[in-house]
Amino acid sequence: MPPASQHRLSRIVQSRQNGRVKELRASFSPGSRFESGRVGIEGEHLLSEAVRSGIRIISVFFRTGAEGLLSRIALPAEVEVIELPAEIFASAVTTESPQGIAALVEPKVFSLDDMLIGKTPLIVVAAGLQDPGNLGTLVRSAEAFGATGVITLPGTVSPWNAKALRASSGSTLRVAVVQAREEEAFSWLRVSGLRIFAAVAEKGSAAAATNLGQPAALLIGNEGSGLSPILLDQADERVTIPCPGPVESLNAAVAGSILLYEASRQRGSFKAAGGADESGKPGA
Repeated sequence: MPPASQHRLSRIVQSRQNGRVKELRASFSPGSRFESGRVGIEGEHLLSEAVRSGIRIISVFFRTGAEGLLSRIALPAEVEVIELPAEIFASAVTTESPQGIAALVEPKVFSLDDMLIGKTPLIVVAAGLQDPGNLGTLVRSAEAFGATGVITLPGTVSPWNAKALRASSGSTLRVAVVQAREEEAFSWLRVSGLRIFAAVAEKGSAAAATNLGQPAALLIGNEGSGLSPILLDQADERVTIPCPGPVESLNAAVAGSILLYEASRQRGSFKAAGGADESGKPGA
């Protein structure tokens, strides 16, 4: 059976001043998620991920001539579809070479308490990450390795930044990502019984020798300066990833991803998936 979108009737908008076009353009601005509750996404993959995630899709926009992209996505019947001439479409999106399809979506709003899933929650705390690619990658790794949420502290790029969304490959549409003030975040983590592990380049406990199988929060610092002394003081323990090569430190997203992997390994996730168990031996 062909996707419903193959039979969908769309309306053509010829003006850059159209209300929906202006809303799409504004949705790509920093912080827009918190003003309207809606987010702009661009590209076939992100739109497919939005459909798969079950979030509300308000409107879909496609560039004249890009009907083929639309036909490959099974949109819900109630979604508004708008066709835009090439120049108007380009004026509303952010990429230099747009694929030709974009959408306004309304992701679920999460709270800190939504991250307390299961007996051993695992949370990433991004402290001052400014590169959207790093944050998006970290959110993607968080979903891949079973983390229950991501907290972004002040100074961290918005998770709804267009580049961050693309780097997350759609994970931001599903993972509980919450922006919080430092005092609020650390107070909540302690009350919730999570041990806070600060990732440091040196002089921390080796990651493999650290108990990341307990309820844990992984504190990842700024790409250039790392974690400030004030943030380090908030940690219960410091953890380091030993590097035999001649490098001073790892990329923030890489370091966070390795720690997430180690936490997942210690929790036995890979044994269930047919990989390594906590001892590092192949699962049965």
